[in-house]
Amino acid sequence: MRSALAAVLVALAAGVLSAAPATADPAPTARPAEGWSAPLAGDLLVTRPFEPPPHAYGPGHRGADLAGPAGSPVLAAGDGVVVFAGTVAGRPVVSVDHAGGLRTTYEPVEAVVGAGQPLRRGDPLGRLAPGHPGCPAAACLHWGLRRGEAYLDPLLVLRPPRVRLLSNCTRLPRSELRQLPTVAPCQLGVAR
Repeated sequence: MRSALAAVLVALAAGVLSAAPATADPAPTARPAEGWSAPLAGDLLVTRPFEPPPHAYGPGHRGADLAGPAGSPVLAAGDGVVVFAGTVAGRPVVSVDHAGGLRTTYEPVEAVVGAGQPLRRGDPLGRLAPGHPGCPAAACLHWGLRRGEAYLDPLLVLRPPRVRLLSNCTRLPRSELRQLPTVAPCQLGVAR
């Protein structure tokens, strides 16, 4: 009986832990050490973080705003191909496609690249232009990241993945196991 219960709990944990929440955006495929770097040199000052929209047309901030000196070089965050360099709504924009269906967008950037041009991480895209709306500094770069139509936090490609270890594992009665919305590995112990 115990071995059957243990097998059921292991199968349940494997299924629950491998399933991603339906509302989560997919994480970028590249790890920070595998070919990504910041689009501006020096320390990054985030003036406005990524704020995911609740739905496709909802309010939010579909990128991160980074303060930098006007005229400073804007660099390709990863290897890719320029798919757009031009003006959108009166602002100069550069978009780059990367492996894994990722696209980064940089705005406002006075481009020195053109559509179809291959890039390596760190290659100059252009110069940071002043005039980004809501920027509290002399100039701000709006840096966006998408996979397909899903907007992602571009700062995720710069951060190493976080691992959180739970130190307070408790044994739960069988009745509580059925009530848990998700089952964490340390919660699989069954009290007698």
